[in-house]
Amino acid sequence: MTPPAVAAPPVFQHPGVLVSKPQLDFVRGKVNAGAQPWRTAFDRLLASPYASLSRTPKPRAVVECGPYSKPNNGCTDEREDAIAAYTLSLAWYLTQDAKYANKAIAIMDAWSAVIRDHTNSNAPLQTAWSASSWTRAAEIVRHTYTSWPGAGRFATMLRSVYLPEVINGRANTNGNWELTMMEATLGIAVFTEDRAAYDRAVGIFRTRVPAFIYLTGDGALPKTPPGSGIDTRPEIIAYWHDQSTFVDGLSQETCRDFTHTGYGLASIANFAETARHQGQDLYAEVRDRLRHAMGLHARYQLGEAVPSWLCGGSVKRGLGPVLEVGHNALANRLGIPMSNTQRLIEQQRPEGTNNLFVAWNTLTHANNPH
Repeated sequence: MTPPAVAAPPVFQHPGVLVSKPQLDFVRGKVNAGAQPWRTAFDRLLASPYASLSRTPKPRAVVECGPYSKPNNGCTDEREDAIAAYTLSLAWYLTQDAKYANKAIAIMDAWSAVIRDHTNSNAPLQTAWSASSWTRAAEIVRHTYTSWPGAGRFATMLRSVYLPEVINGRANTNGNWELTMMEATLGIAVFTEDRAAYDRAVGIFRTRVPAFIYLTGDGALPKTPPGSGIDTRPEIIAYWHDQSTFVDGLSQETCRDFTHTGYGLASIANFAETARHQGQDLYAEVRDRLRHAMGLHARYQLGEAVPSWLCGGSVKRGLGPVLEVGHNALANRLGIPMSNTQRLIEQQRPEGTNNLFVAWNTLTHANNPH
């Protein structure tokens, strides 16, 4: 089947990066009513350091991030300031207390005045993680708060400093990199209303998801990322971290560890959720891969014995707070049974943040019909 043509929306919907206004209104109603799990999730958000009104942002002109953030010259500071801006933007909308919006603005303005570049080997990933949070925050503040004079400068920062680092993807790396880069690209495209960047992100997303999650319909071997140069059976097995038996829902990084796999699953769901707010149904294209992958990893995260054919009989668990968005889309909105995923989610609620780019998804997406 030929995928539908890539097409940015004729009119962008705002706020529309990961969360929409109807979703936020639903959450505010639940929080104000003291309903669970939203109230507890919101209380955790407000109690976190990311919601602090005394936070001092730590912008720098050049953020340098090597492998595993070594060196770490501004890497943690940037990611956490971006998460703080998103946290504060949610606090603003859910309480309607202007002090939270103003603090989010202060953090975003501090960075847009200073940042000029990202360097070293992890620059694309660092840029993607940070931009994913920045754009969520910026969308909420710009489109629900009364005034943000620095919004134009922030948009210029996203276009000139962040977008060039992520828009072309990274086909020869582990899949979570390119998926997060596309999530960031899509968020920037929505905030800046850049149709070409939107189309570019969707195009790469459509090739990377099948190269990250296997379905038996793909054939004997998984699909590979275009341009990666990975095209022989030994190369594919090596790229899949020495896994040679392929089943529905297996990820290219399953046998590396569940944590990095979880990053990729989060970005797939986040990307499809943002596209949905823009009127494009990408869940229809990725639903089978995503549901199988979430279910497979949930099973073993829950403690099921690992068979000898899977990762040599041993996996590194640690899936992280990455399931709410995809589960809400597939199980709640589309009615797909996902018992293992649901059981794991209910054990983990409320999902907080991984301190990289995932934050507060129980609050925003648990059982959210919008």
